[in-house]
Amino acid sequence: MSLPSKIRALRIQTPRLILRPLGPEFAPQVLDYHHRNRACFKPWNPRVGTKFFTQEFHRQRLENELQESQAGRLLRLSIFEAQDQNFERVIGHLSLSNIVWGAFRSCFLGYAIDQQVQGKGYMTEALGATVELAFAHFKLHRLEANIMPRNQASIRVVEKLGFECEGLSPKYLKINGVWEDHLHYVLRNGMLE
Repeated sequence: MSLPSKIRALRIQTPRLILRPLGPEFAPQVLDYHHRNRACFKPWNPRVGTKFFTQEFHRQRLENELQESQAGRLLRLSIFEAQDQNFERVIGHLSLSNIVWGAFRSCFLGYAIDQQVQGKGYMTEALGATVELAFAHFKLHRLEANIMPRNQASIRVVEKLGFECEGLSPKYLKINGVWEDHLHYVLRNGMLE
């Protein structure tokens, strides 16, 4: 099993959002999103160098992500408000990464939302639609999200969607220069059990 071969044509429409993969031509919009949220995302992400904040970096990254998607190892979706039919302003992103097929059928889930739209339920809406895609269409069995214990907003999002905490992973990821503990949340696809 793999992701759709025409990954660039994938669109998920929810009542308020459009989720879609982006090609390298969207580097300016992605860069703008990261610039707007630089301070907001800093406590939750690994350190990045100045090269990260260039169009060329994001152009290459988007190209690489499309190749990884076509190989069935990654699905990164950018989030737009539904009225933004020209896809001018990225307001979030999410990814199914390190996808493993075969007997495991699992992946990691990552996500972030623009600070200007936090608290509107957009990420819960986007992740809910993505879970449905991952389980009903891709037939993945397990989605895993690792979240720092102090990130209560993120914990609320996954718990609303039915993720269960399987435990604490001490010093799991180096975030903003510090090895941080993470809670390990999992959602299983009951349709496959």
